[in-house]
Amino acid sequence: MSLDLASYPDLLVALLPELVLTVGGLALVLLVAARHRSADDLRAAGGLAFATLVLGLAATWWLWWRRATPVGAPAMIALDDYRLAATALFLGTAALTVLLSQGYLEREGLLAPEFYPLLVFATLGMMLMAAGDDLMVIFLGLELMSICVYVLTGIDRGSAKAAEAAFKYFLIGAFASAFLLYGIALTYGASATTNLTLLGTQVRILGLGHSPMLLLGLGLLLIGFGFKVAAVPFHMWAPDVYDGAPTPVTAFMAAGVKAAAFVALVRILVEGFAGVATWHGILWWLAVLTMLGGNLIALAQRTVKRMLAYSSVAHAGYLLAAVATGTPLGSAAVLFYLLAYVLATLAVFALLAAKGRHGEQDVRIDDLAGLSTRHPALALALAICMLSLLGFPGTAGFMGKWYILVAATGAGQWALAAVLAIATAISAGYYLPVIMAMYMKPEPSPDTHAGMRLGTVPAAVVVAAIVGVLVLGVVPGGALDVARTSGSSLGAPQTPILPSVGR
Repeated sequence: MSLDLASYPDLLVALLPELVLTVGGLALVLLVAARHRSADDLRAAGGLAFATLVLGLAATWWLWWRRATPVGAPAMIALDDYRLAATALFLGTAALTVLLSQGYLEREGLLAPEFYPLLVFATLGMMLMAAGDDLMVIFLGLELMSICVYVLTGIDRGSAKAAEAAFKYFLIGAFASAFLLYGIALTYGASATTNLTLLGTQVRILGLGHSPMLLLGLGLLLIGFGFKVAAVPFHMWAPDVYDGAPTPVTAFMAAGVKAAAFVALVRILVEGFAGVATWHGILWWLAVLTMLGGNLIALAQRTVKRMLAYSSVAHAGYLLAAVATGTPLGSAAVLFYLLAYVLATLAVFALLAAKGRHGEQDVRIDDLAGLSTRHPALALALAICMLSLLGFPGTAGFMGKWYILVAATGAGQWALAAVLAIATAISAGYYLPVIMAMYMKPEPSPDTHAGMRLGTVPAAVVVAAIVGVLVLGVVPGGALDVARTSGSSLGAPQTPILPSVGR
C-alpha cells in the first residue's frame, strides 16, 4: 500500500494509530470528567485506556500488514518499519502499565482516574517521537510526553517525595527542552530546514558537515537528549524522580520514556546527521561514562528502587554504545535491546510494588531475605529479571547485549565493546546480591513477607514478561529479524530535493 503523505486522506491513514489514541484519549477525558470519585470509576477509566491502546496496536499491525510505504516528496511523518516497530513497543509498554497500575492505585488509595488519560497522551507523544521525520514534530511529541509524565510523577498528592520528584523532573525537563529547541533553531539556521530527510541531503550535497552553526546545533540536541535518556553527566534527576514517583509510573518512565527518547535520537542522527562524523566520538564518550558511572554508583545503593534507577542509567549507556556505531545493525540492536529491557523492567517493578507500600522507597535489598522460602514463585520471577538485566545467558538481556557487541565490533568499536563487557561484569555486584538475599539469607521473621501480594492481573503481566524474557533468550530469531528489518529501513536519505538555501 503506497501512501502519498502530501495528500490529506493518505496522511490520515498513515497516522491511524495516533488518531486512535487521540480519539481514545479525548473520550477518557470526558469519562473522567463525569466519573472520578470511586474505585469503579478508576476501573472504568483503566478499561477504556487499555481498549484504546489495544486498538492502537491493531491499527499499527494493519499498517505493517498492508506494507504501507510513502511516495512523493519528503514529509513531516515517517512511514517505515522502524516507526511501526517502535510504536508497537510503546503501545505494549503502556498497555502493560495500565494492567499493573489498577490494583496498585486502589491499594495506595490513589483514586485518580486522570492517571489513564495522562498515560494515553504520554504514549501518543512517544508515538509522535517515533513517527516524526521533522525536528519540530519530534519536539512536539517529546513535550506532549514530558508534560504528561511530569503530572504522573506527582499524581500522589499526599506524598511530599512525589511532589519533590515532580518538581525536579519539571525543572530539569524544561532545561533540557530549552537545549533541544535552541539546537533545532541553530540546525534550521545552518540548513534552512527541519525535515530530517532534507537535512541529511543538505549535509551530504552542500557539505555542511563542518558548518560551525550546524555542529553547535547538533551539540545542543545531544545535550537535550542526554538529559532525556539520563546519560552521565546529565543523569542527576533520575534517582530522585524514580524513587519519588509511584512505582507504575517509575516503570513507565524507565521503560517507555527511555525507549521513546532513544528511538527519536537514532532517527535524528542516522537520517539527519549521517554526514556529520563528530557525533560518533561524542556518543562514544557518553556511552563509556554512562556505562561505568551508572554501574559504579549503583553498587553503593541499598534500596532496591534507587539501585534500579542507577541501573537504568547504566542501560542507557549500553544503548548509547549501539547508537554510537551509526550503522543499521546498531539501530536494530537498539530496538531489540529496548524490547528485552522493557519486559524485564516492567516485571521487576511489578514485583517491587507487591513487596512495598507507599511508593516502595524503603524496600532494601536485605528486606528480600528469605523470599524464596515464603514466596518461591515471586522469588524465581525476580531472579530471572535480575539475570536478564545482568545479561546472563539464556535470557533476553544476554541476547540484547550480544547484539550490541556485534554492532560495535562490526563498526570497529572494539574498545567500546570491551568497556561494555567490563561494565556488565561490574553490574553483577548489585544484581546478584538481590538473588543471594532471596535464596541464601534466612527470613528475619515469619511475618516479613506475609503482606506481599501480587494480584491476578499483575501476576499475568509478570508471567507474560518472564515468558518473553526466556523465549527471547533461547529462540530470538523472529524478534531479531524484525529488529534487523526495521533498522535497515532507517538510513541516509537519497531523495535529491533541495529548497533554496544560502551558504
